[in-house]
Amino acid sequence: MARYRPRVDLDGIDPNRIPAHIACVMDGNGRWARKRGLPRTEGHAAGEEALFDTVEGALELGVKWLTVYAFSTENWKRPPDEVRYLMGFNESILTRRRDELNERGVRMCFAGRRDWRVPKRLLKRMDEAAALTASNRTMTFTIAFNYGGRAEIVDAVRQLVDERVPASKIDEKAIRSRLYLPDMPDPDLMIRTSGEFRISNFLLWEMAYSELVFTEVLWPDFRRDHLFEAVREFQRRDRRFGAVEE
Repeated sequence: MARYRPRVDLDGIDPNRIPAHIACVMDGNGRWARKRGLPRTEGHAAGEEALFDTVEGALELGVKWLTVYAFSTENWKRPPDEVRYLMGFNESILTRRRDELNERGVRMCFAGRRDWRVPKRLLKRMDEAAALTASNRTMTFTIAFNYGGRAEIVDAVRQLVDERVPASKIDEKAIRSRLYLPDMPDPDLMIRTSGEFRISNFLLWEMAYSELVFTEVLWPDFRRDHLFEAVREFQRRDRRFGAVEE
């Protein structure tokens, strides 16, 4: 990942208040391409540099968890050609980038349904990347693929039913332990690009108390300096988690 731009200004960021977990909704690839008279797939391709510059920025900050929304359960409704492209593109990214991430001490995880719609070759690449990086501890980079927040909660409830857990034993801890990645901490900060003000079925359970930052920047134009500005905004906020100051 050394190919990306050098370190940018970290002034104004308190190193003792870095969000432990940042989640990103990478939105705006299609609009970025349309503005340039290009196919939507070119926007997805351009988003790769944004993604890995953001990963590099998160490593600079010392973020421990970074989760990105790569493909939702609703994205299957997109044109078949675009869906096929995204399957192949994500497989290609995993093949080309996993060694770089491994060298940086990044653990790769995947969240989402592993159903018949996801190509077996892509599932294999996911498993290979996860196995290669399993012992890394610098940062956990989670890719939410074929993921939906409601689907995750439904799958957790189905597991409780399958295990015949009594209703009296079902609490938040029981549900959390059956989410896709039970060890993943709740995001402190969620960033969504492209000027849309919604979370789009992303980490519904986990984002109960996340700080939300929305930016007009289209995802292919997003860089680590935008990430740093979102962290500055996060640090300007007063997180009370339902309590009040005396």
